[in-house]
This record gives sequence, structure tokens and C-alpha cells, in this order.
Amino acid sequence: MFRGSATVNLDEKGRFAIPARFRDRVQDVCQGKVVVTLALNERCVRMSGCLWIYPLCEWEELEKKIKELPTFKKKAVKLKRFLIGSAFECDMDSQGRILLPEKLRKFAELDKKLELVGQLNRLELWNESSWEEQFKDDEDDEDMEEINKLSF
Repeated sequence: MFRGSATVNLDEKGRFAIPARFRDRVQDVCQGKVVVTLALNERCVRMSGCLWIYPLCEWEELEKKIKELPTFKKKAVKLKRFLIGSAFECDMDSQGRILLPEKLRKFAELDKKLELVGQLNRLELWNESSWEEQFKDDEDDEDMEEINKLSF
């Protein structure tokens, strides 16, 4: 599982290095292959400043679930278009770097300073300013009600 976060830099070619503690899992379990796609919120709207990175084996499990969604439901179609239609398979090089497709870099508004955040079965890649914004106004009573229902 991926947990914790790390600050990383995007180089002039559009690459960033995955830190060793995350890299080992991707290398060991999925032979260094990842799928990078747009991050979505609960309304199937792309989250500005963020990409999702799945080890290939985790992505394949997600694809199986998405394949089962209804073909003619508006939200399911939107989810497939955004998530699957924007997905790129990427290889990690020998130095643990991933080349992000330019299209995804533009969509997520990524610049030089990035935050790589573990989210259990995937990583999130944020531009630094968007990541910091996540903590400014985090008072959503509806979400807190749902969270309070969870047993820890």
C-alpha cells in the first residue's frame, strides 16, 4: 500500500522520479509499469492540479470493475470517458522516473514543484499549490457526517 507523501520535481522533459519507498512496490508487483490518468471528484469532474497513478496490476483490477458499469447511464459513461479515455500506460526507467504525457501535464496544470501522495492502492500527483489548497477550507459537514459513520 502507498502511504505518506513526498515532494518531487518535474524536469524539463516532463519526467519525475518516484521515491524509493513507492518505487519498490511498483517495481516488485507490476514490473515498473503504471497507468496515469486524470483525477476525478465525486461528480466525475476532473480535479485541477492532480493526476492519479496506478501500478498496472491495480489499474487492471479497476478496469474490470469499470467494465461492469451500465453502458447507458450518464455518470458511468462520463466516468469511462474521463478515466479510461485519459489513461496512459507508462514505464518507469532504470532511475525510477516516469515520463508524463504532455496532455496530462497540461490538464493537471503541473509545473516544476509536485507532491506525490500515497492513497493506498494508487498515488496522487499534485502541483504544489493545488495540494496546499486542499487544506485551506476543509470544513464540509456533509463529508464529516459520512466519515463519522466509519468505525476505526
